[in-house]
Amino acid sequence: MKIADDWKDYKIIATSDGMKLENWNGVILLRPDPQVIWSGKDLYSFSGVNAVYHRSEKGGGAWEKRKDFPAEWTVSYNDLTFKIKPMGFKHTGLFPEQAVNWNALKRLICAAQSQKEVKVLNLFAYTGAASVACAKAGAKVTHVDAAKGMVERAGENARLSGVESGIRYIVDDCMKFVAREIRRGNKYDGIIMDPPSYGRGPNGEMWKIERDLFGFVQSCAKLLSDKPVFFLINSYTTGLQPAVLKNILTLALKDFNGETDAYEVGIATEEGIPLPCGASGLFTGEGYGQE
Repeated sequence: MKIADDWKDYKIIATSDGMKLENWNGVILLRPDPQVIWSGKDLYSFSGVNAVYHRSEKGGGAWEKRKDFPAEWTVSYNDLTFKIKPMGFKHTGLFPEQAVNWNALKRLICAAQSQKEVKVLNLFAYTGAASVACAKAGAKVTHVDAAKGMVERAGENARLSGVESGIRYIVDDCMKFVAREIRRGNKYDGIIMDPPSYGRGPNGEMWKIERDLFGFVQSCAKLLSDKPVFFLINSYTTGLQPAVLKNILTLALKDFNGETDAYEVGIATEEGIPLPCGASGLFTGEGYGQE
């Protein structure tokens, strides 16, 4: 497991009974986490909580906002700054455990820049943390997501980190965008994707990860430059094992020289245990170094 353990503006204080207690730069949130199937402290008795997310028996849920709860605020990770604004279904707009991948991508981009300008495609790109990290390292990033609101949030994160000129934003269905880019003959040195388990595009296009992921990665491989720097797949909600992601990358990228790694992703807690947060598969092109 690769563990994000060097945050200063974010901490998991405690975990218990399906919940995690977090400190987001001084704002304390209590949110559900499906991985927390153990018991510990009574987190609801913690006196400093600013907001609690309660699940509904009918699906979804809502935030219980308490005293001094800001509508939005920022957190920083090294030279990156992100807007935090709690949304529906417990989300805040940032997945802090992904810092392990931001670090890896920044290193790879910096290593490749002595050879060429690095172009990166970020698909299902959400609020753009990975886009911002890559742009901060000097890459030219194309950011694609079907949700206009999330793309707007990505633009805010880019401005907060001072990299707005390094990112191009596209509101579109990712599969349709990739098909058009193949027809145009465009190429990228790095590709990132964080696909949902199930979803629909802006015109009703249906996505099912078990059915569509491998073929989509094969299509994306057609967009890679002759000497690609990386290809990263993240899996948060699907429960796919790291070995599955490694197999997909190994088979889909068999025509490219490089190494493929796959690993669980987690984040450190003040309890001294890591909280599992999904899996990633990372292909690193030959000549750019593998951690």
